[in-house]
Amino acid sequence: MNPRRTENYVMGPDGSPLTLADLPKPETRRWVARRKAEVVAAVRGGLLSLEDACTRYRLTVEEFLAWQRSLDDHGLAGLRTTRVQKYRNH
Repeated sequence: MNPRRTENYVMGPDGSPLTLADLPKPETRRWVARRKAEVVAAVRGGLLSLEDACTRYRLTVEEFLAWQRSLDDHGLAGLRTTRVQKYRNH
């Protein structure tokens, strides 16, 4: 048995079940707010570890944590690239 238990699904940002197959593809280049929120939900719910998510999507830990912080502080709108500067200063 694997000591690091992972869930088969977590609740996605829209409230629907999210599985590994539903996550953005590893080669994703266009990071819309919904995709970022899906990755954050997957890590928080144990679907992916932080390390696995960073490796899979070529993110730094700092970048992932910034997504998480923006989502916590400002909701989905905080993850929009056009809004990052506005929220960063507040």
